[in-house]
Amino acid sequence: MAHARHMMSISCLNRHVAACRWAWQTPTSNPAVGYISCRTIFGWSGRKDKKTPTINSPEEHPVYKEFLKKKPPPPPVVVRGDLSESSIFAEEEKAPEPGKAADGGRSRRDPASMAAVLDPQPEARRRWERKMLIREVRRRGRLSRTQKLKRTERECLSKSHFIKTSVKKLGPLARQISGKSVEDAIVQMQFSKKKAAKSVREHLEHARNEAIVRRGMGLGEVDGKKEEPVQIETKDGRRRTVTDQTGMYIDQAWVGRGPYGREPEFRARGRVNILRPPVTSISVVLKEEATRIRQHREREEKRRNRKMWTALPNRPIKAQHQYYTW
Repeated sequence: MAHARHMMSISCLNRHVAACRWAWQTPTSNPAVGYISCRTIFGWSGRKDKKTPTINSPEEHPVYKEFLKKKPPPPPVVVRGDLSESSIFAEEEKAPEPGKAADGGRSRRDPASMAAVLDPQPEARRRWERKMLIREVRRRGRLSRTQKLKRTERECLSKSHFIKTSVKKLGPLARQISGKSVEDAIVQMQFSKKKAAKSVREHLEHARNEAIVRRGMGLGEVDGKKEEPVQIETKDGRRRTVTDQTGMYIDQAWVGRGPYGREPEFRARGRVNILRPPVTSISVVLKEEATRIRQHREREEKRRNRKMWTALPNRPIKAQHQYYTW
């Protein structure tokens, strides 16, 4: 008899657990309440008259509405590859078709969004401006000769990538192009038999384009006015005629050794040798022909002001002794 009662209590407990599982997995009609708790079936809930507010979408939530009101508007979309207003190629853009806007519906560049790149350290920039202002006040606005040349003449320094060659092989090419115009140097490298001449020619073309875009060099005479040809003498004593004072020439060219690489060389019987191939870079300084004309005129002025040398100038003899000093 006791065994029968024990089996009946176990069966009731199993039915109770099954009912609870069914209640947890059955959704209700209220979207705010996901599932029925097991105690609501047997009447264990405390308050039955309490109603839970229903929110059908997150846009209806008051906190989300307040967030949308305070959220700042998104920045305008900038088209990648667009030209800035100060670019020298802005005039070469195609004219807009009739009935369409000039920018084609695109937003122009926003300086605020580019401040992270153009002005990454504003505090350092302000300190530098303050230092330069103090220096100018102390000098009373007087500029040094180097500062005057920086303001009146243009130059561009360009360093190439590491070329897989040695300093001994790349040095003669740097001495070959030094002092020549950019176009003549490119022609020299184009017909050179050296293997590294191809990389030097590509770097010269890149340096020329960089000088045109960044420094505004080689753009021709102002307003198309052609000046008279000037006969000058270079530093090495050669004579040449300059027809365009904005033409670019290579003022300096030098090479620099880079880090050695590591390459395996597989040999017989499973041996491997480690090769250390060198890499070298070449740097060039491009200037305009106006700089070479100024240097020529300064040398001519120095020659004219040179005094005649005399073997025994007429001056009083001092520090003489009546006896020999040895």
